[in-house]
Amino acid sequence: MTIKIGDRIPEGVLGTMTVDGPTQLSTEEIFGGKKVVLFSVPGAFTPTCSAKHLPGFVAQADAIKSKGVDVIACVSVNDAFVMGAWGQDQGAGDSILMLADGNATFTKALGLDMDASGFGMGIRGQRFSMLVEDGEVTKLNIEESGAFNVSSAEYVLAQL
Repeated sequence: MTIKIGDRIPEGVLGTMTVDGPTQLSTEEIFGGKKVVLFSVPGAFTPTCSAKHLPGFVAQADAIKSKGVDVIACVSVNDAFVMGAWGQDQGAGDSILMLADGNATFTKALGLDMDASGFGMGIRGQRFSMLVEDGEVTKLNIEESGAFNVSSAEYVLAQL
């Protein structure tokens, strides 16, 4: 079942890269007591994700955080090494928390996984954005297949 507004973020862990190497963060650490914008991309270093999706959030990070957002997080079904390298390549710095869901466990728990095997990518996450306040989903924007509109930084900023 797909997560919906009013639902709580499922418990779990996600990977992230630090200066000391990969580590894991619990969903409680990420979302507990915080206002978080979470967006999902089908894959790091892929065309729309690298040309528009992540760069939009990097460019709009200050404006989004000025609306009371504590954390902007990007999740993808990739490993922490890939997410760390992609964040570095895109200049995400400390503005965007790059989260790895290597086995799609979190993405499946959200009900927002998709089968991209036809493209040689296996199970991936759908493109979406959400606002999560203290672990509860308050806004949810799921893209139609192949689209890039409601998950953009500009769309999220207009919702805040």
